Amino acid sequence: MFRGLVSIALKEFIHLRRDPATLVFALLIPIVQLTIFGYALDTDTKHIRAAVYNLDRRAASRELINKLQATQYYDFVKTVYSDDALREEIVRGNVHVGLKIPPNYSNKLKRGQQAQALVLIDGSDSQIAFRAQSTALSVGLNSSLQLAGLNGLARAPSRIDIRPRTLFNPDMKSANFFVPGLVGVILQLVTMMLTALSIVKEKENGTLEQLLVTPVGRMGMMLGKLIPYGLLGLVETALILFIMWAIFGVEVSGSLVLLWLLVPLFLFCSLGLGLMISTFAGNQAQAFQMSFLIILPSVLLSGFVFPRDAMPPMIYPITSIIPVTYFLEILRGIILRGASFADLWRQALILGVMGVVIISIASLRFQKRLS
Repeated sequence: MFRGLVSIALKEFIHLRRDPATLVFALLIPIVQLTIFGYALDTDTKHIRAAVYNLDRRAASRELINKLQATQYYDFVKTVYSDDALREEIVRGNVHVGLKIPPNYSNKLKRGQQAQALVLIDGSDSQIAFRAQSTALSVGLNSSLQLAGLNGLARAPSRIDIRPRTLFNPDMKSANFFVPGLVGVILQLVTMMLTALSIVKEKENGTLEQLLVTPVGRMGMMLGKLIPYGLLGLVETALILFIMWAIFGVEVSGSLVLLWLLVPLFLFCSLGLGLMISTFAGNQAQAFQMSFLIILPSVLLSGFVFPRDAMPPMIYPITSIIPVTYFLEILRGIILRGASFADLWRQALILGVMGVVIISIASLRFQKRLS
């Protein structure tokens, strides 16, 4: 029954030895990924970017800001001077929280009255929203207890009343956060892997070399292979958006036309990555492994599951070179926050530049490989 087992096993060991790329992916890549992801992923979100609109500007209001900053969950990176500017910073995704302190805040505290402060929270990220809300309420309660102790229990204590208001996703449903992100992740997964595996399969079957002897230009052949997958990506986007609305009840708050205009920028990057993988991979197994080398960081480091603000400073630059990072900001901006092109032009520009760089490198390697 087990006749020839040793011989077959030895043969496979010889194949592995003659295929160093497979050994590298099988042994080295998991170690690198485990080290990076284990260090980068943290569900305890800290240093949430925040803006402040302080109409009081006296010691008591500055003390509230300092207490929120001291928790390490708030980082006040913007100072604004109007309600519209405060909301606009959140819509653009520059900050996740906006603190508004009214002009009578200090006076009410001195008179022993209840002093209120408004906290606007970006609900498009449920993890950040929950942490920002709980931290603000905790700081308000602790400050009230401290004032009560200072004033004595016999008299009515001054109270700091933090009023959190969650924007865009008031119920903080996780589906509203994850489903728009799935559009980008699934879109990259399908288009990149299909492009890479399709071209590698043609090389394995020898049909790619057969095309070279036909009167077809190399650039024409390359674009001809990418265009069908690009159109497939657009169809897939429409299907995912429909399911997002029909099953999960997530509606597009912003311009659907703007979303459709920006999707090709991301497809440009994703198809270029697939083409680049095909120039490195010698067979479909290697193409599959290389695809996961890109897919895992795209899922775990792009902000799809874990907020980028919670990642260590040495990992954060890695998140900035992942195309999905910017596409997720576009998706959540348009779908959840109703952002306009003026709010998202930076992400669109970065995706466009990335697309040009990726497709140029992939094209040069593809041309060289054909030569």
